[in-house]
Amino acid sequence: MLAYHQKNFLIVDDFSDFRSSVRSMLRELGVKDIDTADTGEQALRMCAQKRYDFILQDYHLGDGKKNGQQVLEDLMVDKLISHESVFVMVTAETSQAMVLSALEHEPDAYLTKPFNRLGLAQRLDRLVQRKNLLKPIMQALDRGKPTEVLAACAALCKQDPRFTPLCLKYRADALRDLNQHEALEKFLNAILADRPLPWAYAMLGRLLFKRGQVKHAQGLYETALKAFPMMPALYDGLADVLVAQGDAKRAQSVLEEAVRLSPLAVRRQSQLGKLALANEDFETSSRAYRNAVAQGQQSRFKDPESNLGLAQALISKGSERGLDTRTRLEINNALGLVAKENPGDQSLQVRARLMKATSLLINDAETAEKLTEQAMARLDGMEQFMSAEAALLVAKQLQQLGQAEAGASMLKNCAEIYGDDPVVMQGIAKLTDDPAILNAGNAAADLNRQGVRAYKAGGLTEARELFRGALLLQPKNISIALNMAQSLLHGTDPKADAPLFDECRACLKMVGMIPESDARYPRYQKLRSKAFDQ
Repeated sequence: MLAYHQKNFLIVDDFSDFRSSVRSMLRELGVKDIDTADTGEQALRMCAQKRYDFILQDYHLGDGKKNGQQVLEDLMVDKLISHESVFVMVTAETSQAMVLSALEHEPDAYLTKPFNRLGLAQRLDRLVQRKNLLKPIMQALDRGKPTEVLAACAALCKQDPRFTPLCLKYRADALRDLNQHEALEKFLNAILADRPLPWAYAMLGRLLFKRGQVKHAQGLYETALKAFPMMPALYDGLADVLVAQGDAKRAQSVLEEAVRLSPLAVRRQSQLGKLALANEDFETSSRAYRNAVAQGQQSRFKDPESNLGLAQALISKGSERGLDTRTRLEINNALGLVAKENPGDQSLQVRARLMKATSLLINDAETAEKLTEQAMARLDGMEQFMSAEAALLVAKQLQQLGQAEAGASMLKNCAEIYGDDPVVMQGIAKLTDDPAILNAGNAAADLNRQGVRAYKAGGLTEARELFRGALLLQPKNISIALNMAQSLLHGTDPKADAPLFDECRACLKMVGMIPESDARYPRYQKLRSKAFDQ
C-alpha cells in the first residue's frame, strides 16, 4: 500500500460536503497534507505556489466558472503540474459527450461519483505504481529533454521487456519533439503493424499530412475511423486532410461528427464554424461559433476570432430586409466583447467596427457610416499586419460600405505581404480585376523563387542579391524577408560581418508585425532570436 502520509493532496470541488467527505477518506488512509479549493481559479493559484502529488479535480465547478478540463489545460500549458503528479478527473456526470471531452485531455484517471475509501485507495495505488515504474521517464519529461526520455525508455525496456508497451507513446512523442520524422514514421508503422492503436494512427496521420503525403494520410485516417469510430481526434485529422484537398463539404460533415461525439472542445467548435461559413452553411456556422464563444469564456483557448466569426455568420444569414432586433443584439454583444477585451489590438478594433457597420448597413446607415469612419481612421495609422484571411474580409467589407478606394488599398497591401501565396491571390482576384494589384508581385515572386534555388544550390551570394531585388519590389513580403534573413545569417560571424547582421535585423523589423497565427511565425521567432541575441 502507498505511504500516504508522505504525499500531499489537493481536492477541487465546489461542494463543501464532498470536499469534507473526500478529506475524511484520505485522513483514514493516513494522508496528513490535504488542501482544498472550491474553484478552478483558486486551484491554479495554489498549484503555482505548491507542487501536489495528487489532484482530485471535479469536472463541473458551476456555471460561468472554469471546469476541470480547462483547469487541466492550464496546468499542463503553464507547467504547473509535474508529470510525476497524479491528476484524477472526478464527476457525477457520465454522458458520452462529457466523458470523451474529459478524456481528450488525458487525465491520469477518470473517477465517477459516488465512490468509497476502498475504491479510491485501489485506484490511487494502481496509478502510483505506474508512475513509480515510469519515474525516470516522467522526470525527463519534466526537464523537457526528449533525448533523455528515449534513453529512459530504452533502459526500462531492457530491464524488463514486458514494460515495452508502456513506453511506446513516450518514445513516439520524443521522436516527434526531436523532429526525427523518418524514424518516427518507421516507428509508428511498426506499432500499427503489431497492434492498431488510435493515438498511433492520429500521430502518423498528422506526420504524413505535415510531410505533404495527403492522400496517404486520408487513407490512414479512414482506416483508423473504421476501427476507432469514437475517437474525435481522428475526425479532426481527416477534416484537415479533406480541406487541403479542397473537399470542404465533406470536411464539414466529418467535423460535425467529431463535435457530436465531443462537443466541449472550443477550438473544434470554432473550426467547424469556419468551415461551415466557407460552405455558406450559415445556420451550422452560427451555432458552432456560438458554442465556441460560450465555451471559451473561461478557457485559455478563448479566441476573438470566434466572436468575429459568429457576427459574420449571423450577418450572412440575414435577409435582404436587414437583421432583426435579436440578431443585431447578439452581434453587438459578440463584437462588444472583442473591442472591450482587446483594447490594444488595432487590427481587432478595426475589424469589430467594420463588422458592426456591415450589420447596420440596411437598418441604420448613419451609425454604419460613423463606425466605418472610425475604423478607417484606425486603419490609416496601423502598422500591425492582419492575417491574409482577415485582410480579405476587411477589403470586402470596405467595398460593401462604399469605400472602394480603401478596399483597393487593403488589397494592394495584402498582395504585397502575402502575394507569394497563390491561394491568397485567388482570394484577391475575387474582389478585384485591377492588374496593378494582381500582377504587382509577379516579378518579386520570380526573383524569390530564383533566390531559393540559388540558396539550395549553395550560391549564397547570388541568393542574397536575388532576395534583395525581390525586397526592393515588395519590402513587406513575409516569405521574401524571412528568406533574406536566413541567407544573411547563414555562415555569418556577428563580429566579422556586422553589416550583414544589421541588414538581417532591418529585414526582420520590416515584417515584425507578422500575426502570431501565421504558420511562418515560429520561423520568424527563430531567425529573430539568432539575429538579435548576439
